[in-house]
Amino acid sequence: MKLTIEGLKDTESWKKAGVTIPSYDVAAMQERTRKEPVWVHFGAGNIFRMFIGGLQDTLLNGGLSDKGIIAAETFGFDIIDEVYVPYDNLVLGVTLRPDGSVGKRVIGSLAEGIKSVSGDTDGWRRMKEIFAARSLQMVSFTITEKGYALYGSDGSLLPAASADIASGPAAPKTAMGQVAALLFHRFLSGGAPVAVVSMDNCSHNGEKLRASVTTMAGKWQERGMVSAEFVAWLSDEGNVSFPWSMIDKITPRPSEEIGRKLEEAGIEKMKPFVSAHKTYIAPFVNAEGPQYLVIEDRFPNGRPALEKAGVYFTDRDTVNNVERMKVTTCLNPLHTSLAVYGCLLGYTLIADEMRDADLSALVTKIGPVEGMPVVTDPKILSPKAFVDEVINVRLPNPFMPDTPQRIACDTSQKVGIRFGETIKSYVARDGSAEKLTAIPLAIAGWLRYLLAVDDDGNGFELSPDPMLDELRGKLSGVELGKPESAEGKLKPILSNANIFGSDLYKAGLGEKIEGMFREELSGKGAVRATLHKYVG
Repeated sequence: MKLTIEGLKDTESWKKAGVTIPSYDVAAMQERTRKEPVWVHFGAGNIFRMFIGGLQDTLLNGGLSDKGIIAAETFGFDIIDEVYVPYDNLVLGVTLRPDGSVGKRVIGSLAEGIKSVSGDTDGWRRMKEIFAARSLQMVSFTITEKGYALYGSDGSLLPAASADIASGPAAPKTAMGQVAALLFHRFLSGGAPVAVVSMDNCSHNGEKLRASVTTMAGKWQERGMVSAEFVAWLSDEGNVSFPWSMIDKITPRPSEEIGRKLEEAGIEKMKPFVSAHKTYIAPFVNAEGPQYLVIEDRFPNGRPALEKAGVYFTDRDTVNNVERMKVTTCLNPLHTSLAVYGCLLGYTLIADEMRDADLSALVTKIGPVEGMPVVTDPKILSPKAFVDEVINVRLPNPFMPDTPQRIACDTSQKVGIRFGETIKSYVARDGSAEKLTAIPLAIAGWLRYLLAVDDDGNGFELSPDPMLDELRGKLSGVELGKPESAEGKLKPILSNANIFGSDLYKAGLGEKIEGMFREELSGKGAVRATLHKYVG
């Protein structure tokens, strides 16, 4: 069978392969969506294809909507060229269950894949057409937290953002520049209201998105490139809302084994491959079963009935509490801890780490022990039940091909939320966070990871991170086996509130982390010994 609209007509073969296919006419849905777009999403990657696309697919299958989602990509166009276009925008979603069984479904809700390149391009003309449509209700995002950044850690404008500010709305390159320009076009086309929804895994995501878009627009106004009326329209959430959200579903890189099994079942061209620009992609997405999406219900032009597909709609305070529960306590800090220590200890699967007594003890201490006392119960989800599912079901799932190397990406952008918020909560409650042990140990592990030398003394490749060069520069001269070489090296990092959200020395943790780092630096095997000492 071929994963195409034509290929879906062979319904018996798909049924024999154990794959559920759309009950609706995908081609007709795509045409309706092109004519009357309702939802456009920036970030055409795996979590969008499987989770968000799957939500709309559920509505389509249930007759609760007749429109799909338009996917827009602002860079990394391989995914559009190589797994959208050849497969008619269809996705084969594979759910990896802890018992080894899999669920397979074709997701048909992705109506269009657009390469959003500003200027005189077909993609940009189409994006402007979409944003001009009064029918457009929602613009959403999964572009990672760094996609919203306009400023670097030193407070200066990033070069790409500076270039967009200088060039104005005619030809922006960044996602934030493009969205601001497209909203300007919507304003000029009648100014119909719209919700602009970050679904990225970061704290106060709607606030970050709003700040970046309005800052870009404000800078353009200062240069006379847009009107004050546009900035006023954009700043009024009755016109353009920026709901907050919390998203949670683990979608690791595609498994070669899954691709092989799909082909053995008769589905053509399913194996993952490296694209022309070195991206590892596949026409299928494999993911865990559990998934959560909580969104602030602020949609000035209406919205899809996503509550009927399992999405929680609520108020901003509740979204914030759910997000804090997950990002600062119940999942993300556990993931980051496993990521850095997994790389140091030679692991390549998160599930394998959970069978390591020391690492399992570390995440149990970080979440249920140290994080839980300061978490706010959001009421709509139980923190205890959530973290229990994470530690006992989700992270140990042996069929999830998720790696510490993937999760270690961009850690400098994450530690301030994943650990810093809990630290600040302890300071607010007790005046100091000095009683914490596992969280400072995780931070020490991250700093030790930055040396790119594992616990056996062998070098390894660090995962991408925008601050890698800067941080490694500050650690220059620090050597394994020479704890004294760390003297004075950590203070510029640990005192940087732009990284951690506060000065960790003032929080009572700076010296403790320095001590743990020196212990982990004392020689081969010192990472394991230090880990065991504090949590074993």
